[in-house]
Amino acid sequence: MTTMTEASVREFKMPDVGEGLTEAEILKWYVQPGDTVTDGQVVCEVETAKAAVELPIPYDGVVRDLHFPEGTTVDVGTAIISVDVGGGSAAPAPSAAQPAAAQPAAAQPAAAAPAEEPKAVGSGRQPVLVGYGVATSSTRRRPRKGPEVPVQQASTAIRTELNGHAPTAPEPASAAAQAAPAGPDRPLAKPPVRKLAKDLGVDLTTVVPTGPDGIITREDVHAAVAAAVPPAPEPSVASAPAAVPASYDTARETRIPVKGVRKATAAAMVGSAFTAPHVTEFVTVDVTRTMKLVEELKADKEFAGLRVNPLLLIAKALLVAIRRNPDVNASWDEAAQEIVVKHYVNLGIAAATPRGLIVPNIKDAHAKTLPQLAESLGELVSTARDGKTSPAAMQGGTVTITNVGVFGVDTGTPILNPGESAILAVGAIKPQPWVHKGKVKPRQVTTLALSFDHRLVDGELGSKVLADVAAILEQPKRLITWA
Repeated sequence: MTTMTEASVREFKMPDVGEGLTEAEILKWYVQPGDTVTDGQVVCEVETAKAAVELPIPYDGVVRDLHFPEGTTVDVGTAIISVDVGGGSAAPAPSAAQPAAAQPAAAQPAAAAPAEEPKAVGSGRQPVLVGYGVATSSTRRRPRKGPEVPVQQASTAIRTELNGHAPTAPEPASAAAQAAPAGPDRPLAKPPVRKLAKDLGVDLTTVVPTGPDGIITREDVHAAVAAAVPPAPEPSVASAPAAVPASYDTARETRIPVKGVRKATAAAMVGSAFTAPHVTEFVTVDVTRTMKLVEELKADKEFAGLRVNPLLLIAKALLVAIRRNPDVNASWDEAAQEIVVKHYVNLGIAAATPRGLIVPNIKDAHAKTLPQLAESLGELVSTARDGKTSPAAMQGGTVTITNVGVFGVDTGTPILNPGESAILAVGAIKPQPWVHKGKVKPRQVTTLALSFDHRLVDGELGSKVLADVAAILEQPKRLITWA
């Protein structure tokens, strides 16, 4: 039997997708050991914190091993599949993606061993996620070196920040009080950890890292803060209540791991809610004329084959309102302490998918005609439902619309998409008694809610934008007169 040489084996690593992402979950393998693959063939689907994407293999060969089973979350830079590119016909090694019971006992330890370092591909091509460029930097971390310095004392602001917020799984205080290595190298930490340290006022150079290869974790940051804040005096034994252990009814409860898109959405919403000062205003409006216009447009040959619904005209109304009040379309630059006014509108549309809430956006929506906007909305919704929304489609949004009315909800107080200035919630459109031309009549009525960042948008500006949207939906001919 012909044996395979190690020189002919190529290890395909989880690509570095950029955008601050550091890991991805393997959703599905499309190949198995022994299968033949060709350059550009999709071998698996992975879910990052932003979207599900398919990974193509960058060379020809025979699959030798799948290093991880479906459902495993893998760090960027870790080898996930090995391929024999030398044309060998050796039997494939047992795969980690196969059930453990199906593997020989002697082969299981090898599956848990670290993946081999990849050999250089002659063409110089590097694997990347769909929609991303080639990442030229390596994810390997080098050990930190340098003299030791003590943990700095926390400021009064840190104590205030921690008031009412318990640290998450802190390390023992004695461990955090140990000297932290420092040096000319930048402290190693992932972007979310750096943001946490910034919010808590912690200098990362003073934190003792406990992660692999000297990476600072969230627990390390919390431990540094906990060690610097004087502990509260312990109550006397007589007055201390007996600790009640947490109990769970596992027979009647289900635990769902929070990861991927849902985990990223949760983190983004918490960050937005506690960073941007939210204000929400409401208006109830008669949209009977808008609903009649929707029916007329459905019969118009210019909209043949296009999705025409109330959301289309609501989106156009918001775009007109932004053109009349351009300062609402802005973002807050914390580092530069500047307001950045955008002269373009990337209109986000909140979409509920099986993997959680996502907000893809229509690029340059302000420049589109009504038929073009209808086409873009249709493509956005279809792509989101199929779970094929690309990470690029969810970047760069400026304002968002969320249609809670499709669930029969009258209104709500939506949370801003991070980095955006405003979000419009559209409630259910339904017949209600309404005073029209001096008489009470049944009319099609809805309630709109506009949440905005009060650092960027004051009450007057926010009110004008919401009033303009309502006025257009009440009298849609304003789409012409205000254009």
